Amino acid sequence: MTRTARLTTTRLDAAANFLWTSGRVLEQRRFSHLFGPRPDPVGVLAALGAHCAAGGGFAFGLEPDVRGPAPQPIAVPAALLALEEAGALDGTRARPVCEWLAEVTAPDGGVPVVLPSLRPYPRPAFLPVPEEGTEPVGALLCTGQIVAPLLRQAIDHPWLTAATAFCRAAVENLGETHPYEVGAALRFLDATPDTAWARKVATRLGELVREQRLVLLDPDRPEEARITPGYAPGEYHLPHDYARTPDSLARAWFTDEELTRGLDHLTAAQRSDGGWPINWVRWSANTESEARPGVTLQALITLRAYDDALAA
Repeated sequence: MTRTARLTTTRLDAAANFLWTSGRVLEQRRFSHLFGPRPDPVGVLAALGAHCAAGGGFAFGLEPDVRGPAPQPIAVPAALLALEEAGALDGTRARPVCEWLAEVTAPDGGVPVVLPSLRPYPRPAFLPVPEEGTEPVGALLCTGQIVAPLLRQAIDHPWLTAATAFCRAAVENLGETHPYEVGAALRFLDATPDTAWARKVATRLGELVREQRLVLLDPDRPEEARITPGYAPGEYHLPHDYARTPDSLARAWFTDEELTRGLDHLTAAQRSDGGWPINWVRWSANTESEARPGVTLQALITLRAYDDALAA
């Protein structure tokens, strides 16, 4: 791979200008903490506090595609990410979150993506809301992303034991899947302490991704990848969308050439305003504007991780 750094000062300054201009308070605080002259965990926690809901959940647009005051499981991954980045994901802060999750967990041990309580509030068509009174069904898409940071931080809670077992079984039994579910499976595999098992399962998962054409290996040949039904036109996943950092198990799925093409495409995708675009359904102009800062932060984090690996 090329030794030239992708996250140049010019590119980072442009992204900073975008975030200071258009970012929500949480993304601005996360950016300041991760890329500023000095860490600012207190600022991150203060911004996250605005999204706390009663009982230990999170709401108020923390996940841009989920609106309203009713806490939803799919908002929890963003909260745990912010806590982990701030070095604040410990047993004390994790306990109320896990206890809230235990209240909404399905009989299979996983958590659903959203709850019936979302129904009165704005939401995209691609996010079906279960009917009140129906038995909830756990989803790897949500549960895997939640369990991963809790495992990384060695959180001890009874809910986590059953949720980990759910994720393990779900990953082992994955068949026909889609990119976001694969991403959740990877977050779990990268975090589980059973590394030998994780490597074995990750190898099979990478084979599924290629067999089902769930990755765009050459951005100049989009016809070679398959867009999952319900996704937006152009909603492709590239190698770096799976292997967000060089130490991810998904890194072994791709050749240096394949990864380089993807990272070059990511670098070039920065817009003239300094931010990166979203590629999923734009169901609301407001949620797009709220989602772009998070996408921009993830692009910066990924580019810096690979630059650091090349410089090592």
